[in-house]
Amino acid sequence: MKRLFVFDLDGTLAQSKSSLDPEMAGLLGQLLIFMKVAVISGGTWEQFETQLLAKLTNDVHLENLFLLPTCGTQFYHYVHRWEKVYSEDLSDSERSHIIAALHDALEKSGMMAPETWGEVIEDRGSQITLSALGQQAPLSAKAFWDPDFTKRRKITAILAPLLPSFAINMGGTTSIDVTKPGIDKAYGIKKLRDQLNIPINEMLFAGDAIFEGGNDFPAQAVGVDSLLVRDTNETARVIQTVIACLGSGDAQITAPKRG
Repeated sequence: MKRLFVFDLDGTLAQSKSSLDPEMAGLLGQLLIFMKVAVISGGTWEQFETQLLAKLTNDVHLENLFLLPTCGTQFYHYVHRWEKVYSEDLSDSERSHIIAALHDALEKSGMMAPETWGEVIEDRGSQITLSALGQQAPLSAKAFWDPDFTKRRKITAILAPLLPSFAINMGGTTSIDVTKPGIDKAYGIKKLRDQLNIPINEMLFAGDAIFEGGNDFPAQAVGVDSLLVRDTNETARVIQTVIACLGSGDAQITAPKRG
């Protein structure tokens, strides 16, 4: 029996840096009636507030929703208000070292974009994120910059020897995330297990970057039944299927298969 459905955010529940559309917000609201839901993303808490929480209606069962920003390095739950359970923050020296290495790897890779929108390297406290086109880049530009992850693989190949003591993962459409070693979505899954007392085999996970080096891959690697989704439309169909099964009283929910 599946009791917890864990989702990536960008590219899975919403387009990159964009808010949930009305259909997805409605589906999440329905899903929260039947089971617990968690969202793990490389985005900041502020992004969770604007992309996700601002689009949910007041009658949503927030007590069944658990949020893990910056790839699981932070954990929030709702007890009359949103409370932070933990935050695995980097030290000042660690952040300075990572930022310098990201600048160096980006320059050496030859992948510096001729035009950017907003910060290219963002200090998120518990995570440093490289967004190759900038944090505010339009979706139209981001979608075509690195669809097969080739450019980011070249950057990470240079970056890895510079940061051997940190975890490096690719996510979204233009991003590379750096955290403390062992702090990734697998860490978040284990925290969900411990905090909610739900075994990993009673979870489902959906994400758009479940591949070697992708920031969703650690979730699958830890043993969660996982589904690679192409986009938000496919995620919506998956949620509809799960709601239909739960609403009919079918307790044997398994990871839906792609057609």
